[in-house]
Order: sequence, then structure tokens, then C-alpha cells
Amino acid sequence: MLRIVNYCWLIGLITFVWLPVCAQTKPDTLSLFVSGTNGYKSYRIPAIVTTTKGTLLAFCEGRKNNAADAGDIDLVLKRSTDGGRTWSAQQVIWNDSTNTCGNPCPVVDETTGTICLLSTHNLGDDKEGDIIKKLSRSTRTVWITRSNDDGLTWSAPEDITATTKKKEWGWYATGPGIGIQIKYGPHKGRLVIPCDFSYDDSTTIPKEGHPAMGSHSIYSDDHGVTWKLGGTITPKMNECQVIEVADGNGTLLMNMRSYFQRNCRAQAISYDGGITWTAPVDVPALMEPVCQASIVRYVWPNKRTKSTMLFLNPASAKRLNMTIRASYDDGQTWPIVRTLYAGPSAYSCMTILPNGTINCLYEAGIKNPYETIIFQKLIAKELLIK
Repeated sequence: MLRIVNYCWLIGLITFVWLPVCAQTKPDTLSLFVSGTNGYKSYRIPAIVTTTKGTLLAFCEGRKNNAADAGDIDLVLKRSTDGGRTWSAQQVIWNDSTNTCGNPCPVVDETTGTICLLSTHNLGDDKEGDIIKKLSRSTRTVWITRSNDDGLTWSAPEDITATTKKKEWGWYATGPGIGIQIKYGPHKGRLVIPCDFSYDDSTTIPKEGHPAMGSHSIYSDDHGVTWKLGGTITPKMNECQVIEVADGNGTLLMNMRSYFQRNCRAQAISYDGGITWTAPVDVPALMEPVCQASIVRYVWPNKRTKSTMLFLNPASAKRLNMTIRASYDDGQTWPIVRTLYAGPSAYSCMTILPNGTINCLYEAGIKNPYETIIFQKLIAKELLIK
């Protein structure tokens, strides 16, 4: 049953439209990718963007035979040209036999309209642990495919590993989630993709047995034609998302999955467009179970509005309780907290439509988080400080 909840806060009137995951007959919440359908045992790793024409593009991994991060995995897509009310048939963007084509991380170039989809590849029988330990037949490589027609067709995948990955690294992931285009400052127009990697450093391997790992960025200054390796953030950082701070200088904030076992996110700052980063620090307000999360800008500050960021993740010690938060001070505090789904949930992504609608794409289920990928539309009539 549809519930409309109105909250009056210091920021004014906020109106969200919520629907439970089971309410599949409503257009505001639906199971967009369902495990066991269209020839795939499971779907993982959601990513969603809004094109310059207002089209929603929802990406994920279609996993043929198992739920592991390596195996026979394809990149798939669904499109919506009516704000998420209806969706196209499922489209396979990249299928390389029984190998792994994964970690979709799209970014939209607002100048050209091109959608760049960054992703990674490995042999299907090369397992993550073996790639990390350098025992695999091959390794993870970094790729890009592009669309110049609003996501209808895509170019042949292009290997950009040589300029985006150090030879000594093992595992590598683009995103998961989305990249950004810098809006202000000396690096205006730069495309930035958040990534993570594993590396050899026995001094940083914790007792739990996790490998040495870190977050990093890659970037393009020519509208996605060529890509370069940015700075790294270590130790014990992993999957990450990047957002531009509203200081007018193009300062970037990287929000990261942390393995310091303190059940909270971490963040770092870049003052040079992602080329270098500060050391990671904890964000105690953002509780996490060690999982991917998403962060996106809702509005930029102007004469009538203050800066507004949104953050989405399973806010729990376990992968439960998919929760959205709002910050009005560039991530220093998160005063607005709303639960979207209290059950099992995991990875997520968000995008904003031109009319201000918030669109969430997240993993959720009844028995485990990986049964479906849910699309949920949140109508925020006012998220502005007056």
C-alpha cells in the first residue's frame, strides 16, 4: 500500500514517496532485475545514471552460473525514457563467452552527451583470491565502452589498462556505482571514476585475512577519449564513490568502504581533481557493515538553496536496512535519515532526474540481499533551506 510521509524539519517541507519492496504493482517501486530470469542465476552491482536527454540507464552484472564476483558474467542494461514508469527489454552490452565482464561504472559527459561505461574484465576461471595472490592465469583489466545515442547502442569495449592500472596491482574494480564530471574550478569538465585495487604489502594485511587494498581514481580530460591513473588512498580502503564539494574550486570527496573494522565509512579529499588524495579518516555518522554505498549531489548552492548531498547504504552491522541520508554541509553532518527497506540489502546507486526526482537502484530481498535489484523513485518536493 502506498504511504506518503510528510516531515517538517528546519529545512522546510520534505515529501518522500515510499513503497515496500513487495509492492511490485506500483510504478514507484519495482523489481527491475530478478534473479533466475532472462538466463541469469543472479544480478549484482547496480549502477544508474541520467543522460543529457533525461533518460534513465540502469546497469548491472548478469551472473550466469553463480553469485561469485568471477565467472561467466555479462554487463546488462535497461532504459527508461519516462522517468522510470516503464523500462525497455534487457540489453546485453558486453558478453565475452564464459569470462567476467563486470563492475559497471558509467559517467555522463554533460558537454558531449556521451555516456562512458567503465568496467573490468578477467578470465572466468580466474578467481578473485587467486588474482589477488598473483596465482591466476591472467589478471583484472580495465575497459571502456561508449554510447553516443542515449544508451541505445554501444561501442566495442576498449582496453585501457595500460594507463589506468599499475602492473604490480592484482584485483581491480571500477566503482561500483557511478563517476562524475567536475563542474567547477581549474579541472572543470574532467571525468572522474572512483576505483579500488589490491596490492602487495604484508604489513597492512589484518588478522581477518583481507588483502592489502586501497581506493583510487582515474580521470579523463578529453571527454572520455583517453584515461589516466589518479591518486591512491591506503591502507584498508576499498569500493568507493566520489562527489564534488560545493566550494567552487572543484574539490573532491571520496567516500569509501573501510576495513578498519569500525563499522563506519571513511573519506578522503582531493584538491587537484583526483591526482592526489589526503589520508583516509572515519565518518562515524555513516554506519556500514563493510559494503558498497552510494553518494550523489541533489542540489548545488545558490541564492535560494544550500548544498545538498544524498547518501544511501545498508546502515547496520549486517547487510540490512537500506537507508537514505541527506547532508546540507557537504558531508560534515547527516541530519535527515530515512529507511527505504528494513530487510536484507546491499549495493546501491542513485541518480537525479531534471525534475528533482531521486531515483534509487539497490540490491534487496527477503532471505538475502541478492534476490532482486530494486528501482525506487523518491519524490522530494522540497529539500532546500530557505
